[in-house]
Amino acid sequence: MYLTQLRLDPHSAQARRDLADPYDMHRTLVRAFVRDETESLPRFLWRLEAGRAWDQPVVLVQSPRAGNWSFLVASPGYLKTDDAEPPAKHFDPAALSVQDGRYRFRLAANPTVTREGKRHGLVGEDAQLTWLQRQGERNGFDVQAALVSGSDTLRGRKAAMRVSLLCVVFEGILVARDPVMLASAVANGIGPGKAFGCGLLSLARCA
Repeated sequence: MYLTQLRLDPHSAQARRDLADPYDMHRTLVRAFVRDETESLPRFLWRLEAGRAWDQPVVLVQSPRAGNWSFLVASPGYLKTDDAEPPAKHFDPAALSVQDGRYRFRLAANPTVTREGKRHGLVGEDAQLTWLQRQGERNGFDVQAALVSGSDTLRGRKAAMRVSLLCVVFEGILVARDPVMLASAVANGIGPGKAFGCGLLSLARCA
């Protein structure tokens, strides 16, 4: 997997457009992985880092193959001028260690519940944290400590349809119960709304 950090310049009109509409952001990011309609789009995850949306916006992109970001580098003013090429690192989710498997985590997710065939966003921190615990049970980890560090309603336009969904940022400490399942969650994301910047689970080993 590749993790790329894009530092956007908020003075760019195109960057502001993408920051204002997550579906526009997704369409821009797609261009790093496909050149034309004949190519299949790999599944990728992305997240706008919370708390830095307008002063120093940073977008993280996780993908199974390296993206070609030359179109953004060539786009006047879209990226910060000191980024000749967006910094990226390669990592293997399957290398998650079983020994002392405690990790600090950050997850931007769309916590939902389905009622009568319709998906509804969960409002209220207790309900959202309960949802996170359930995701841990399904994805091979136990949440040791967690808090909701941010919450926002994302709004965008997909074709002629307006879309809105709840995005909640969770941060805390988790323990790997099943490293294989946890590695799959890191690679594939957690919950719905992935095209809108939800689902990316970031881990860092606890000191």
